[in-house]
Amino acid sequence: MTAQQQKDRATLVLAALLAGLATIGPFSIDTYMPSFPAMARTFDATNLELQQTLSAYLLPFAGMMLFHGALTDSFGRRPVILVGLLLFTGASIGCAMAQSLPQLLLFRALQGMCAGTGIVAGRAMIRDIYSGHQAQRVMSMVTMIFGLAPAIAPVLGGWLEVWFGWRSIFFFLALFASALFIACHLRLAESLPLAQRQPFAARPLLLNYLKLFGSLRFGLLSSAIALNFAGFFLYIASAPAVIYNLLRLNENQFAWLFVPGIAGVVIGAFLSGKIVGRISPQRTVRYGYTVMFTAAAFNVVYHSVYPPALPWTVMPVMIYAIGMALTMPSVTLLALDLFPANRGLGASLQSAQQSFFSGLAAGLLSPYLSETALGLAGGMAALLASGCACWFMYARITPGGVAA
Repeated sequence: MTAQQQKDRATLVLAALLAGLATIGPFSIDTYMPSFPAMARTFDATNLELQQTLSAYLLPFAGMMLFHGALTDSFGRRPVILVGLLLFTGASIGCAMAQSLPQLLLFRALQGMCAGTGIVAGRAMIRDIYSGHQAQRVMSMVTMIFGLAPAIAPVLGGWLEVWFGWRSIFFFLALFASALFIACHLRLAESLPLAQRQPFAARPLLLNYLKLFGSLRFGLLSSAIALNFAGFFLYIASAPAVIYNLLRLNENQFAWLFVPGIAGVVIGAFLSGKIVGRISPQRTVRYGYTVMFTAAAFNVVYHSVYPPALPWTVMPVMIYAIGMALTMPSVTLLALDLFPANRGLGASLQSAQQSFFSGLAAGLLSPYLSETALGLAGGMAALLASGCACWFMYARITPGGVAA
């Protein structure tokens, strides 16, 4: 095996591990959705009450994202990942054994608090190891592998629900996290040298937080990513309503929504990796927004006239996801490069905002908009328009344009 082949193999292994860590999020969200009716019967809960199990996970997930990056900048990426996986395993077992809805909400919150370590550390590790076009290629590779998880998760969740009941889904999450712990312990090397670590002390941490929070350009880029993703996640969070109420399908047919959506993510990430170095980031993002606005416009117009139906209700979600995944690597790397010495913290804050907006979409928007297909279409369009406004504001205040 040549040196280049060894390097390519190491890159693929790293991308697979980081993608596996990132999939904890979608597996934690999507796998148990087919079990909503069964869980409602177990806990004598309404759909609105069960919807809060998403918010109970996502809001602590977003809150702890504010700290994961600072921890990785101080103690290294690898230790934080391993501890997070152990804690997630324990929380998943707690969810599986919950005897009441409050207990389930508690353990869902604990899951959320530790599930984000891999996402934050992974993004920072890519920028630690790679630079320039190679960083975007690896980021796109991780996105492609990661994109398969939300397509697999609800299908697997439906099977587990039918065969073993809803509690088996959380035992599966515990086994999945344990397997990742073993793989990372054996194959994941530390990427942040001791000399580059930040002191874990109150004053330096506070100054770093204030530095990033005070950056208008970072805030605009982070907001653009979060709002674009929230437009897509609105459908993910509303999956039970879309599948059961709007499309009149059953618990084994969640793939009708998730497979097209995630296929869009994979296609967009693939295109992003292919055009890197050939097209400027500004033009890449412009193309991505064009695709997203086309999907959102069709979605609103169609559901203003016709009732929800296959494939027209899910096709806009797929096209939107292509545009979203096309823009995300470029915008993410632009945000991380604003503060090279604080990449972990930058990834942490960006991920926290994305998760917080997703939590709001799940807890506040989804319960009301998911009653009609037109409501969901309008919510997607509004979130997209807000994200696009943030991007154009960033482009206007950046000297020399985005390429700078």
